[in-house]
Amino acid sequence: MSKLSRLDVLNIMGSTGLVPLFYHEDIEVAKNIIKACYAGGASVIEFTARGDFSHEVFGQLSKHVQEKYPDLALGIGSITDGSSASLYIQLGADFIVTPVFREDIAIVCNRRKIPFFPGCGSLTEIAKAEEMGCEVVKLFPGSIYGSEFIKAIKGPQPWTSIMPTGGVEPTEESLKDWFNAGAFCVGIGSKLMIKDSTGSYNYSEIEKLIKKCTSFIKELKVK
Repeated sequence: MSKLSRLDVLNIMGSTGLVPLFYHEDIEVAKNIIKACYAGGASVIEFTARGDFSHEVFGQLSKHVQEKYPDLALGIGSITDGSSASLYIQLGADFIVTPVFREDIAIVCNRRKIPFFPGCGSLTEIAKAEEMGCEVVKLFPGSIYGSEFIKAIKGPQPWTSIMPTGGVEPTEESLKDWFNAGAFCVGIGSKLMIKDSTGSYNYSEIEKLIKKCTSFIKELKVK
């Protein structure tokens, strides 16, 4: 069961503006990534369900986060059906993220008061998601639509909160482009998960890069 309320998650997302996302089958590696992200200032993190038995890893990771980082919102991504959403909610997911909009997942999440961030690619999909209780929609893949899409959507629907994912770079130029266009927050995956020459994650560099991103996003949100 989620340790944070729906409003808690949304407030944290809005204030930090960054959602790092990753997947790894090794629980110890996953714990170290969480540690680096949290130390860098990320308070909302998405673990993507992209591997066999990912629910087992997430279950362990969720317990670890609840014990070590009680103010951290840990969600699950790449969910494709309502039954999977129910499973991860039972394992403690603070929010659910999907590549597409699905009514069955919206119903499950609303019933449990869990934030649901569906992938949308049109104004019609966004409006439908909002009608089903989604406070924030994921623009995916962001690289296809670009920041101008958000500007266009915010015209007729200024109340819409959008999280572009896929195509957001951890650079001042890219972040400025998205947030100036009206992004609520951004999701960034592999570009944040820096590896060394051996292919292992460089946790200190991950922390530094996330700290740089969160600091710059804070400046953008103040303006």
